[in-house]
Amino acid sequence: MDRRLMPSNEEEWLQKETEFHDIFPHCIGSIDGKHVQILSPIHSGTEFYNYKHTFSIVLMALVDKKYRFLYADVGCQGRISDGGVFRNTALFERLERNALKIPAPSVLPGTDFIMPFVFVADNAFPLQTHIMKPYPGDHPEGSIKRKFNTQLSKARIVVENVFGIMSAVFRVLRKPMALQPDRASNVIMSCILLHNFLRNSSSSNNIYIPPGFADTITNGQVVPGTWRNEQQEETALRPFPAVARRSDLLPTQIRDQFAQYFQSIKIV
Repeated sequence: MDRRLMPSNEEEWLQKETEFHDIFPHCIGSIDGKHVQILSPIHSGTEFYNYKHTFSIVLMALVDKKYRFLYADVGCQGRISDGGVFRNTALFERLERNALKIPAPSVLPGTDFIMPFVFVADNAFPLQTHIMKPYPGDHPEGSIKRKFNTQLSKARIVVENVFGIMSAVFRVLRKPMALQPDRASNVIMSCILLHNFLRNSSSSNNIYIPPGFADTITNGQVVPGTWRNEQQEETALRPFPAVARRSDLLPTQIRDQFAQYFQSIKIV
């Protein structure tokens, strides 16, 4: 099951970029996936048995800076690797055949770097022309790789907040679901649609996500949102494991140029 609420043309993608621009220019969305824990499905064997030795279905999501889902795919079996899950989505398929109508590469402000527009992700995802992820490992304070990872984290944190807010508000996501996979998928998608409805409604937005509930960035530092106080250690939403992958040269060069940009330009 999936729902596509993504921009349908270059102008709409550029509008998404303006929301991220002060933190990560050319970023047009934040992508992540979660295993949603369910109880052992009837007659499923190991089909939904995941790396955490529990049963799950997978939620894959792309969100914008305003904490709204642009795309969601729910229901893939937990046994499938994170890379396999992403490659089985309509989002990946459209990205691969350049069907998302993402704007052509353009110059980063204040530089002569001609750069593509990208989604930001964590280390569970592949590094690609349109997907940037952190440099692996620990890096010294003030280093170019540390600076890049910090800025990417500030942009990527919106998707972490979306998942955290949903599990804090929709209590059905706080513990393993005692539902068969298809019904669990319907419940999760209902939560996603309700989340977007509440975010888009001016009358309910500040009630659903009151000031301080989501993470904020103040003086360049991330201030944790109060949703984290509501978060239990064991919820139905579990992260993807980080996986080391060999990257193509071109995406590596793109990441290096973004890193040089962040090192040379003062940015929040």
